[in-house]
Amino acid sequence: MNNGFLDSTKKQFEYYKLLGEKTFDQISDIQINWQYNAESNSIAIIVKHLTGNMLSRWTDFLTTDGEKEWRNREGEFEGEIESKTQLLEVWNKGWNCLFYALDSISDEDLDKIIYIRNQGHTVMEAINRQLAHYPYHVGQIVFIGKMLLDENWQTLSIARGKSSTYNAEKFSKEKQKGHFTDEYLGKK
Repeated sequence: MNNGFLDSTKKQFEYYKLLGEKTFDQISDIQINWQYNAESNSIAIIVKHLTGNMLSRWTDFLTTDGEKEWRNREGEFEGEIESKTQLLEVWNKGWNCLFYALDSISDEDLDKIIYIRNQGHTVMEAINRQLAHYPYHVGQIVFIGKMLLDENWQTLSIARGKSSTYNAEKFSKEKQKGHFTDEYLGKK
């Protein structure tokens, strides 16, 4: 029986990937490495960390531990990415790995046990773990973009002061079946 969990999960991941990309569209090559202070991460560092995590968690995830021996987590927080083109290459490498893994499983796999740092998780728990982790970091990317662009920031959601107009437009239509991200992903 298809419960829709995997489809819903993929849409959630696609939505957060899109938020990151809409932020990248607004910033310059120089801004990808901006840090508020020495203890904070730049957008480039966050992207390197997300990609490192994705590659480790989702490569052969049904048969090997999600924390791969070849992962250099500390290295994810060092060095710079030199351009947005390079940033997108790194970004897409991680997301492609994630989506390939999700496309390779079915609802029957959701109760299988996999391991992350030797701790057992069902596949569903592992997916939910990352569905909390990745949006956390995408939110950081968006926040940094907003700080960098200040009044030039183009909102990725309902603009401040526009909630009533937005809601009036939504409630003027018939109820629609579908996922909230369909609109953002160009699927409706």
